[in-house]
Amino acid sequence: MYEIIRVGPVWMARSAVVGGDVVFGEDCNVWHHCVIRGDVAPIRLGDRVNVQDSAVLHCKHGVTLEIASEVAIGHRAVVHCKQVGSRTLIGIGATVLDDCEIGEDCIIAAGAVLAPGTIVPDGSVVMGVPGKIVRPIREEERAYVHRVVHGYIELARQYAAGVFKPYEPPTSLMV
Repeated sequence: MYEIIRVGPVWMARSAVVGGDVVFGEDCNVWHHCVIRGDVAPIRLGDRVNVQDSAVLHCKHGVTLEIASEVAIGHRAVVHCKQVGSRTLIGIGATVLDDCEIGEDCIIAAGAVLAPGTIVPDGSVVMGVPGKIVRPIREEERAYVHRVVHGYIELARQYAAGVFKPYEPPTSLMV
């Protein structure tokens, strides 16, 4: 089943797995095949955080993972750090390792890998392997992050309303 269910302030795909000490803010959405494990330390998500398909959120033993409000975490991203600041986008397939701290208004580009302990100042764009700060964020990128965050809230509402039905094969294909 691929429908979205409402769990308190969260829209969550049935295929998502959430366990341990995890707290969600308002209007968070967690998509298909995500794993959020607050088993070795707490995970805290602010308001309007979206965790896209197949992303993994986990943390180092005894180190809380804090994700501020208005954060977009892309498909297949691995977020295994200390902190992600508000209005930040973690790109598709990016990996953020132990003890990293990402400031506000940042973009971690698709496929970037942040080495353990990397500190990313507010307003930075990080690219590459290993991830390096390449420039300040641009206004059009800030607007893009805002559109992604709010677009996923609307998409979750549409799923919950039944706009997108799970695939059912035609009976002629049934054996």
